[in-house]
Amino acid sequence: MRVINGLVQSARRFFCLFAIAVFGMAALPALADKRLLVLGDSLVAGYGLPPGQSFPAQLEQDLKASGRDVTVINAGVSGDTTAGGLARLDWSLADNPQAVIIVLGGNDMLRGLPPEAAAANLDAIITGLGSRGIEVLLAGMMAPRNMGPAYVDAFDAMYPDLADRHDIEFYPFFLDGVALDPALNLDDGLHPNEAGIAEISRRIMPVVIRLLARLDS
Repeated sequence: MRVINGLVQSARRFFCLFAIAVFGMAALPALADKRLLVLGDSLVAGYGLPPGQSFPAQLEQDLKASGRDVTVINAGVSGDTTAGGLARLDWSLADNPQAVIIVLGGNDMLRGLPPEAAAANLDAIITGLGSRGIEVLLAGMMAPRNMGPAYVDAFDAMYPDLADRHDIEFYPFFLDGVALDPALNLDDGLHPNEAGIAEISRRIMPVVIRLLARLDS
């Protein structure tokens, strides 16, 4: 009887371990933290802001406050263009994010670079992310009217065109509600201050939530 009882107990342990191995491992992807990377320029890097006050840091804080366990990775490089973002795409993905927000193009515009070149670079970035199975949110920028109507039309149109073509999430203007407001920008009038970053995060949050929902679909 002792032998039989021992065999029964051993069998129970085996099936318990088997169940943990099978069902536990299957559950890991659902329990794992989501990783969201923000690929961008100084607007992302946190130019002129105290440590920990960048847009990615604020967004992570807001997501966690809403009950969403998401790690937001800062892949912002001050002064970067769309060409720079494309050139560093591979190593920017070292942390294997499941989703990426793209905030690029502002420096292309400030330097007067051709919108067609910026669009081609963004297209290559989005295509590269898509080939890796990474969900994308494209945040647009707007050219100042003094750039001339031809430039403004071409630059402003490239963002919605790319979003439609690739069927990705889209936020029309990253600086919506913040641009040109002295209370929300640093003294240079170009970069958001801490209050401006908080406003950007608040406004873009619904689109970020849609982006994250794609990871579960």
